[in-house]
Amino acid sequence: MERAELEQIAAETGLAEKHGGYVFLCDPQWTLAQRAAFDALSQSAVRNSKSEVSTGWLCLATGGTGGALKFARHDERTLGAAVTGFCRHFGLQPVNAVGVLPLHHVSGFMALLRCRATGGSYLPWDWRKLEAGHRPPIRGGSWTLSLVPTQLQRLLRSRAATAWLRRFELVLIGGGPVWPDLAAAAARAKLRIVLSYGMTETAAMITAQTPEEFLAGDRSSGRVLPHGRVRLGRGGVIRVGGRSLFRGYVGSTARPREHATGDLGAFDPAGRLRVLGRHDDVIITGGKKVQPALVEAALRATGRFSDVAVVGLPHPEWGEEVVACHPPGRKISLAGLRLEALTAYQRPKRLLTLPAWPRNAQGKLNRPAVRALALTLTHPRGERGRQRHAFPEAG
Repeated sequence: MERAELEQIAAETGLAEKHGGYVFLCDPQWTLAQRAAFDALSQSAVRNSKSEVSTGWLCLATGGTGGALKFARHDERTLGAAVTGFCRHFGLQPVNAVGVLPLHHVSGFMALLRCRATGGSYLPWDWRKLEAGHRPPIRGGSWTLSLVPTQLQRLLRSRAATAWLRRFELVLIGGGPVWPDLAAAAARAKLRIVLSYGMTETAAMITAQTPEEFLAGDRSSGRVLPHGRVRLGRGGVIRVGGRSLFRGYVGSTARPREHATGDLGAFDPAGRLRVLGRHDDVIITGGKKVQPALVEAALRATGRFSDVAVVGLPHPEWGEEVVACHPPGRKISLAGLRLEALTAYQRPKRLLTLPAWPRNAQGKLNRPAVRALALTLTHPRGERGRQRHAFPEAG
C-alpha cells in the first residue's frame, strides 16, 4: 500500500484533518473542550515536527478507558501489515464488510481499510437502523462484521437479526470481554464469532481465534496473527510488538519497539492468549487479589444486569472492598443473586446504582469515571484511609 492510497481512504471517511505533515481522524461528536484539546495538541505537534512526516503520519485516537485525548501514529506500512496479517490468518481475500462502528475508531477504520486494500466491498450502515430491524442485504462473496459485545447481545434478542448474522463468514468481536452467557448464546445460534485482542496501538487485532475454534468451545483471544508479536512481561503484563505496532504517540518523541499494554494475560498450551484483566484494575481486599472482569462475568451470568462494572473502594479494615455498579433503570438486590462461581472475598459487598453511566468517545466504559461516581455516593468527603497496593512495573 502506498501513502497516497491510504490518504485517499482516510479522506473517504469525511473525518480526516491535515495539520502540517499529519493526518488526523477526528470524532465529529467531540465536546467543545475535547475540540479545544485537539486543536492545542495538533498545533503543538506541527510546531515540533518537520513539514513532511514520512512515518507515523496518520493519527488515530486512543483514549483507553480513561477518556484522555491521545493519538497513536500509524502509516501505510503499519496498517498495511495489519491488513496482510488479517487476510493470511483467516484465508480471506478480498474482504467485504458491513461497517457499523465509527470510522474515527480503529476497528471501524480497519474494516474499511481491509475492503479497500483487497478490492472488496464496504457497506456503511447506521447502528441505530440495524438495531431497529433495518438490515442491509448481504449478497455474494464472504462478508465480515465488527461488533462490540453489547451490540451482539442486542442483535441476538431478535430471531431475524440472528438469522442475518449467520450469513457472515466472520463476526469479529472486540472492545471488551465477552461474558459466558453471551458466548453460549452465540454458539447455540451457530454464529461464526471471532474473539480477538488488539488496540489502536496495534492497528486493531493482533491475536484472534478462528470461528471454528469458537464453535468448538474455545473462549480465548486466539493465537498471534502473522504480523504481530506478543509476550508476557513481569507480573503477566501483555507486551505487544510486530510490524503493525504504532510509531509512537502524537506529541512524544519516543518510538516504541514494544508496547506494554497494562493488560494481564496468559498463554494456554496451544499458544492461545487469555486476557485476565487490567493490571491497574486489580482490587486488593484483605490481601487477596480480585480481577474485576471475573466478578463482572459472574454478575452478567445472572441475567439481571444490562451493564455492570466492578471497582475497588476504600475500606478501613480490608484496604479495599469489592463494589458492583450498574446503570439506572432496574432495581437489583445482592441478596437475590446466585454467585456460586465466586469465592467469598470475590463477591461484591455493595451494589450501587449510578445516576449516569459514563462511556468514552469510543463507546468503552470509562472505569475511572465509574469509580469517581461510586466514591461520591459512598465517600462524599474524599478517599480518607484509601490504601492502594502498587504492582511492580512490567519488565
